[in-house]
Amino acid sequence: MRTRVKICGITVAEDALAAVEAGADALGVVCYEPSPRCATLAQADAIRAAVPAFVSLVLVSVDLTPVRHREWIDALRPDVLQFHGSEAPALCEEFALPYIKSLRMKDDIDIPAFESRYSRARALLLDAYVPGVVGGTGRRFDWDRAGECRRLPVILAGGLDCGTVGEAIRTARPFAVDVSSSLESRPGRKDHDALAAFMRAVREVDAVIQDSD
Repeated sequence: MRTRVKICGITVAEDALAAVEAGADALGVVCYEPSPRCATLAQADAIRAAVPAFVSLVLVSVDLTPVRHREWIDALRPDVLQFHGSEAPALCEEFALPYIKSLRMKDDIDIPAFESRYSRARALLLDAYVPGVVGGTGRRFDWDRAGECRRLPVILAGGLDCGTVGEAIRTARPFAVDVSSSLESRPGRKDHDALAAFMRAVREVDAVIQDSD
């Protein structure tokens, strides 16, 4: 199976189009003000206008109010929502859009229980746990733990770059991978050569796995 790729932390249309050209399946737009990758509503609108059909736009939020969520949904018109905070299932389901729920991988986390709580999610995004930092940490976790997911597709995040994504995919066999900070030229802007190299690395390991299965 082909590993899907989400490029997160897109702030400008130029980077969105470079990611699409490289072969990304989905683009993440962050609406979390403490993040250096936080877009503005105007940037979100410009990104939506630039992105072609068949590429998913994902709105990535952290504990926003319902009112603020609706403002961002109106600007970005996302295909998918990604909740990266402590949002309750009822909030995640409030907006009548498919959603991804992130899980910061503390050592004692009960993944099957989390899956049950967010059973209507379309996928779980597993990310490294770093105290006080939400997403974009550049840290990895024990990728073997992805196998504890039994019900929902897994999106693997945290510590992925051109050099590690092959090992991550071979180990976890995720539905998708999510990458952000390692492909930046500076916070909030993507290195277009790195985008292309990352996509090549994913496709190379996919080909090896397919040949061995």
